[in-house]
Amino acid sequence: MTNISTAPFKGKVTPVRRPTKQEAEEAVRTLIAWAGDDPDREGLKETPRRVVEAFQEYFRGYSEDPVAMLQQPTFEEIGGYDDLVMLRDIRVESHCEHHIAPFIGVAHVAYLPNGKVAGLSKLARVVEAYAKRLQTQETLSAQIADAIQEALSPRGVAVMIEAEHQCMTMRGVHQPGVAAVTTRFLGAFATDSALRDRFLSLANASRRGR
Repeated sequence: MTNISTAPFKGKVTPVRRPTKQEAEEAVRTLIAWAGDDPDREGLKETPRRVVEAFQEYFRGYSEDPVAMLQQPTFEEIGGYDDLVMLRDIRVESHCEHHIAPFIGVAHVAYLPNGKVAGLSKLARVVEAYAKRLQTQETLSAQIADAIQEALSPRGVAVMIEAEHQCMTMRGVHQPGVAAVTTRFLGAFATDSALRDRFLSLANASRRGR
């Protein structure tokens, strides 16, 4: 077995022994049996394999480096542009680390360039790389902002995520349609209320259009 470093948080590395695919499938069989069904019945025989393959897709972010994504490449020929760069409505598909239940929504991400910019698609890829891990929405918001700050050294970063959590919809309080909203502001966005309000107005305009 090989040790892997999940490194879910900046500055913290947690080595773990990654189980084999066979061990993972056996764990799914155990959960099916614990739920009260027969893992050997026809409809469930292939379920452990399918679940393990789905997990590989759901959590592929552990093998990706979001900071490196932003840095390769960056562009400095931007004609002196120093105003807001923003992507709205980036799809967020993640899983709550408390119940491994999905939470789905959108992220709005902006930064103020400081002489260089990243390709626009890289911002969306950073959101996806962190979302494809076991997460809390609060941590996800912070990780996205911190990665942009580290990779681009901009004058400011703003992140807003709106998402519906299935751990609230399908269990617990059973409240469908309730969206959690989290924000993270760095640099100029943290100190300049007018700039922060401008970002929030643009993000909220996106909501009104949905």
